Amino acid sequence: MKLGILIVFCVSAVLGQHDPHFLEGKNTIVHLFEWKWSDIASECENWLSKKGFAGVQISPPSENAVVEGRPWWEKYQPVSYILQNRNGGESALADMIKRCNNVGIRIYADLVVNHMATSTGQGTAGNTCDPSSKSYPAVSYSEENFHTSCDIDYNDAASIRNCELSGLKDLDQSQDYVRGKIVEYMNHLISLGVAGFRVDAAKHMWPADLSEMFGSVNDLNTEFFSEGSKPLFYQEVIDTGSDPIDNNDYTGFGRVCEFKYGADLATAFRGGNPLKYLENWGTGWDLLDGGNTLVFVDNHDTERSNGAYLNYKEDKAYKAAIAFMLAHPYEGLTKIMSSYSFESSDQAPPADGDDILSPGFTEDGTCTNGWICQHRWSPIFNMVEFRSVVSGTELNNWTVDGDNQIAFSRGDKGLIAISINGDFEANVPTALSDGEYCDVISGSFMNGECTGKTVKVSGGEAEIHISSEDTEAAIAIHANAKL
Repeated sequence: MKLGILIVFCVSAVLGQHDPHFLEGKNTIVHLFEWKWSDIASECENWLSKKGFAGVQISPPSENAVVEGRPWWEKYQPVSYILQNRNGGESALADMIKRCNNVGIRIYADLVVNHMATSTGQGTAGNTCDPSSKSYPAVSYSEENFHTSCDIDYNDAASIRNCELSGLKDLDQSQDYVRGKIVEYMNHLISLGVAGFRVDAAKHMWPADLSEMFGSVNDLNTEFFSEGSKPLFYQEVIDTGSDPIDNNDYTGFGRVCEFKYGADLATAFRGGNPLKYLENWGTGWDLLDGGNTLVFVDNHDTERSNGAYLNYKEDKAYKAAIAFMLAHPYEGLTKIMSSYSFESSDQAPPADGDDILSPGFTEDGTCTNGWICQHRWSPIFNMVEFRSVVSGTELNNWTVDGDNQIAFSRGDKGLIAISINGDFEANVPTALSDGEYCDVISGSFMNGECTGKTVKVSGGEAEIHISSEDTEAAIAIHANAKL
């Protein structure tokens, strides 16, 4: 009997580490990349909570090395686990987490614990380190807490996990002391009210060590979560298929970021692989089971350094790919990137000196001051609502009208049609009731009126009209946007 109780407890804990703790009726995480904590708090209250978003991924909150030019990647060079950097200090972080939870938006912290900084000098909380001797006194890490320095051989799993990623000093998480310090850091953030963590460079850590740490953290804060709730973990494991690391090795104790998802969509939506072949999208494309994944069209790394992925600069294809992601029933947690404008991969966020600028907003809700804010683009936030409306329905009525003209329904709740490299003029089957619907890609449904195209549904068919000259490559309608 005791063994049975133990097994149930262990299974429950592991499943909890896959649970994002979204509030009912909400979906999709937005990565407010490099936003200040105070600005995130306001965005939770004024925008995200009103548009159906479920959570925010924040930049790493710990003290980092100060690098000349203040590139974004200095956040990934921790000096200590003190909660102080350009995004704000601990009091601002705690205030933001509380305010976001109070309006139903969960917070996921980017966790950098594979390594410590390789840059010298003073950190953002005033502490110093000496990477050459592997001394980080603000954490009390010394040379004995690190793996021996070596260059990574991507043909060898041990090298990938024990050697130094880009010269960053590689922590030895097999040590009780190191694991204890990392768990202490996670517990601090849990006490403030985070719902979970994105785990940076998880591929470069041993699965057994991660499993041990994730299973050792406290339950989530009961001020915001039900008793016994476990934090979500979604791990950066880039499984290229060409090295010995298998992302399946990490799914037993959390989700993994499924990088193949965005890469394959980019190929399709650039015309490199006909859209008609997306009919069996999901495990049929060798993606992991959706219950084990978090998916995205792009993230903060791929938008800068990997031409295999779409980003905001390929406006039309990018928005269509995101619309497909949010319309499709694949069960992976969906994440939207919210960028700032950049011309070089190292470019710092918009700033006045060392101070990160707050985004400004136009009358139509889009951002200024150098911020892109994809989460405020109407084709994207309207598709977040679409995903909530069609939740629980199956994909049906898959329709092909040429290699790159597709449509499908989500039960009797919604329909999407997409066309790249050509026109799409057809009547496509749908279970939506007869009537006129607002296309939530070209416009918005507000106060019973539509600011974009309308689509007529009659006798189980929807009239689709997409021109190659249109600004948008997709049309989407749903039951809550009927005129």
